Amino acid sequence: MNTHLQQKLKTLPRTPGVYFHKSASGEIIYVGKAAALKNRVRQYFQDSRGRDNKTMALVAEIADTDWIETESEVDALFLESEMVKRYMPRYNVLLRDDKSQMYVRIDMKSEWPTVSFTRNPADDGAEYIGPFYNGFALKKALRYLRRIFPYLTRQRRPGQSKLDEDLGLSPRLSDGPAAYKATLRKLISYIKGNRKAIAAELECDMKTAAGLHDFERAADLRNKLRAMQELQRRVCFGDKEFLDISKDKALAELAKLLGLKDIPARIEGYDISHMSGRHVVASMVVFTNGASDRAEYRKFKVSEKNDDTGNIHQTIFRRLSERNLKSWGRPDLLLIDGGKGQLAAAIKARDERGVAVPIISIAKREEELLIHKIGSQIDTAFIEYIQSQPRADIAIHEDGDIYVVNLHPSQRNAGSHSKNLRASTEQNHKEHPEAEDNALATTDIVKLFQRIRDESHRFAVSYHTVLKRQQQTKNQLEEIPGVGPKTRRKLIRKFGSVTGVSRASIQELSMAIGEQKAKTVAAFLRDVLKT
Repeated sequence: MNTHLQQKLKTLPRTPGVYFHKSASGEIIYVGKAAALKNRVRQYFQDSRGRDNKTMALVAEIADTDWIETESEVDALFLESEMVKRYMPRYNVLLRDDKSQMYVRIDMKSEWPTVSFTRNPADDGAEYIGPFYNGFALKKALRYLRRIFPYLTRQRRPGQSKLDEDLGLSPRLSDGPAAYKATLRKLISYIKGNRKAIAAELECDMKTAAGLHDFERAADLRNKLRAMQELQRRVCFGDKEFLDISKDKALAELAKLLGLKDIPARIEGYDISHMSGRHVVASMVVFTNGASDRAEYRKFKVSEKNDDTGNIHQTIFRRLSERNLKSWGRPDLLLIDGGKGQLAAAIKARDERGVAVPIISIAKREEELLIHKIGSQIDTAFIEYIQSQPRADIAIHEDGDIYVVNLHPSQRNAGSHSKNLRASTEQNHKEHPEAEDNALATTDIVKLFQRIRDESHRFAVSYHTVLKRQQQTKNQLEEIPGVGPKTRRKLIRKFGSVTGVSRASIQELSMAIGEQKAKTVAAFLRDVLKT
C-alpha cells in the first residue's frame, strides 16, 4: 500500500456509502457498498489468511480508493447498483460470478402494477431495475420503502383482504390507478438514486396541501418524509457483509487459540430451554464470519424430559445427519452452552456420526471454556500459545481429557447468563499493566463467545415461550369429540371465544353448527364448567 493511500484511509468516515477501488492508471476496478465505510474499506488492507486468490489479486492492484457517503444503507445499496452499471468494474465480475443477479420487476402497463423480484428478466414490456447482487438486502430495502411508496405484490382479486391497505402497505383503491402509478414512478426514481429530488418533491407537496387546508394529505406526506429519515436507522446489509475478505479479528485469534488449521467461518451455538422437562426445545444459532446470520438459525423440538445432556446429544446427532449437513452446510466449530456433561454428550453424538468438527462449551458457573483435546495439533499449539507469555487475563488447567480455560481468572461466580463472559479486563489491566497488550488478544474472543452464547440462549428461550403460550391458549373446543377444525372456526367466528360459546343457548349454537353438534358442544362445556 502506497503512502498516499495509507493517509487517505485514515480519513474514512463511519457512515454508510459506496467505495471505488482504482488501479494505478485511475481505472475503477471494483465498486462495493458498506454499512460503515471506515470498517469495510480498511478490511481489504489487513492481514488475513482467509483471502482467496481473486481477492488477493484485487488488493495487489489497488492504488487508490474513493468513496461516496450516503444517508442510509438503503441508499448505498441502490447507488452501488447504479455505479456498477456505469463503470462495469472487472473485479465485480470476477469476485461475484458465483452469485445470480436480482432485478426488481414493475409491470407499469398493467392497470394495477405489481412489484416483484426476478433473476431472469424477460422481454414482456415490464420495467426491470437492477442488477443487484445482494438479494437479501434488496428485499429488505423494498420492505422499508413500501411504507413510503405503497405497492402491490400480487394482482388484486374480488373480496381480497384490505389489511395491507389499512396498514398503508398497499395503495387505496379509492385513489384510482393513476395516483398509484404516480407513486410507483417515485419509487422507481428513488431506486435509481434520486432520493433528494423525491424528498424535495414530497416536502413541496406537503406544504401545498397544508396551504390548501388539506391537512389529512399533509399529514400523510409528513409521515412519508419521516419514514425516509427513519431509513438511516434501518440495517439492510450491515450484518450480511460476508465476502471472503470480511474476516473478524476474533476469528483469527480463535483459530490460533484453538490450534485450528483454518479460520472458523461458520460457528454454531446451541442451548436447551425447558420448564421442568416440559416444552423442551433446542436452539441452533449461526455466526458467519463473526456476525449473526439469522437466516441460518434452526430450532429443534427434543424429548420431553429434564435431561440437558441427553437433549444436547439428540440435537447434535440430528444436526450432523447426512441430510442436514448437505442442506445446511458443514460447521467449522460448535459452541455448547453447558458444562462437562453437555460437552461429552455433544462429542459422543459427533463421534457416532463420524464427523470431524471441533466442539467447545461454556460452563455457566465460572464462565469457563471447556475444550476437548482434539488430536495432537490442539494439544501442542494451544498449550504453547497460552504458556509462551505471562498473561494476567487467562488461566488454563487440565481436567482429564478436557482443557479448562478461564479468560478472566480474577472474576468468580459469574452466574448463569448474568455476566456472560464480559470478564474484568479493565480491572486486570490496572492490576497487571504488563499484560495489557496480551489481554487484547482474548478480549475479542471473549466478546465473540458472549454474542454467540447470549444469542443461542435468547433464541432457545423465545421458542420455548412460544410453545408454552400455545399450550396455555389451547382452547377447550379442541377436546370435544366429533368437533373438527371447521366447526371450531365457525364457533369462534360466531361467538368470539370459548367463553362466548359456553354462554350461548342451544338455539344459537344450532343456528351456527346444527342441532346435533350443538347438543354435543353444550353438554361438554357444561360438564367442564361443573369441574
